[in-house]
Amino acid sequence: MYNKNFKLIIAAIIVGVAVWQFIEGYIGNGIMFILLSLIFILLYFKNEFILLAFLKLRKQDFEGANKWLDKIKNPEAALVTKQQGYYNYLKGIMVSQSNMNEAEKRFKKALSLGLSMDHDIAMAKLNLAGIAFSKRRKQEAQVLLKEAEKLDKRDMLKDQIKMMKDNMKRAQAPNQHYGQGGSMRSQKRRSR
Repeated sequence: MYNKNFKLIIAAIIVGVAVWQFIEGYIGNGIMFILLSLIFILLYFKNEFILLAFLKLRKQDFEGANKWLDKIKNPEAALVTKQQGYYNYLKGIMVSQSNMNEAEKRFKKALSLGLSMDHDIAMAKLNLAGIAFSKRRKQEAQVLLKEAEKLDKRDMLKDQIKMMKDNMKRAQAPNQHYGQGGSMRSQKRRSR
């Protein structure tokens, strides 16, 4: 993967060619080259591999999304800061099923680098809450869950947040068994 500044250099060269075309009197060619340079400027701010990974993720193709993300060899050199945040966010989603420690690192790094949409921040915090809850850090999980609930203004994660709250309540409830309790031996004596 090439450096992110390479796209800006290509865009500057294309703008130079567009200016040359305008000077020569080829206005149509100049406009076409300006539009072409805008594509490279857009790809500077929105990385093509991350966009393709999002499209694969939308189709629930985790393996395909991971292939596109793997094409980014050096995220620090190839991506601007927000893109690095989304790179780590997507990588966190990919590894959350298999490696919770790695997923936790990825989500925390994504939040520290910054995500531009509140929904994405809420999703990252919801995932971190689930990881913290599974590691028996209930207070941290509750704080993250409240933050995710505040950020979810369109109620897109309403069901997942409700399910997480229900799971946390069940885990905090005391395990009291009424009726036939005790050991198996005492239950057999009662049945005789």
